[in-house]
Amino acid sequence: MPHDPITGHFSFLSNAHLPVGSGAMNQAPAPSTAIPFDVGSYTAAEAARLLGTSALNVRRWMLGYKHGSKGAFSPPLWTSQLAMIEDHLEIGFRDLIELRFVKAFTDAGVGLLAVRNCLAYARQYVQDDHPFSTQRFRTDGRTIFMESTADSQEPKLIDLKKRQFVFQTVFERSFKDLDIEHDAVARWRPYKGKPSIVLDPVRAFGQPIAATSGVPTIVLSDAVKAEGSVDRAARLYEVAPSVVRDAVNFEEGLRAA
Repeated sequence: MPHDPITGHFSFLSNAHLPVGSGAMNQAPAPSTAIPFDVGSYTAAEAARLLGTSALNVRRWMLGYKHGSKGAFSPPLWTSQLAMIEDHLEIGFRDLIELRFVKAFTDAGVGLLAVRNCLAYARQYVQDDHPFSTQRFRTDGRTIFMESTADSQEPKLIDLKKRQFVFQTVFERSFKDLDIEHDAVARWRPYKGKPSIVLDPVRAFGQPIAATSGVPTIVLSDAVKAEGSVDRAARLYEVAPSVVRDAVNFEEGLRAA
């Protein structure tokens, strides 16, 4: 699948471009694992890198896990937007944003059972399989969280004021750098909320790119290393030096996390 690093687009070859006699036209089509262009695609390791957590956590949340001496199974929090590819987990952009909320809740001391209950309540309230990444959750999230955790016995959630503080912490941290269009999260601005770097599922399969040019941040970061300066890399890819610096800092932050 040839990839244009400047536009972030991938091009596909049809069977018409294959050599005569290759047999491609006579083969039964394989089961489709094609990724819809507007969904985004991330492995567990890529998602973990972007979220600042472990790939194990991503797999546990998305595939379920066994626990306890009797091996009781906790099911996935929800089903991925994408099918498994050769037994490897692939998730979409909406999955990634939902996981970001899950991580924010657990980082704030909310147990996974309470998160699961909140998700279930939110799905009914919002009528969306990915409720956290919706405009409705942005406007009604406080009500959803407070009602879904009203009977929780977790220390962080028993007291009303503590529940309010937990939600406010998660809400402010999670929505400040998200762009919402058509009632759902459309983009994530992952570098300090600045518009220079975005994750957009309709561009480069949702990988981090420079917003204006579409050049992947990893390409710009590697170019600075190869060229020896930000200015040279900026001229090479026709990107503003300030954007190149943001890309370098963003990639360094991911490596340090």
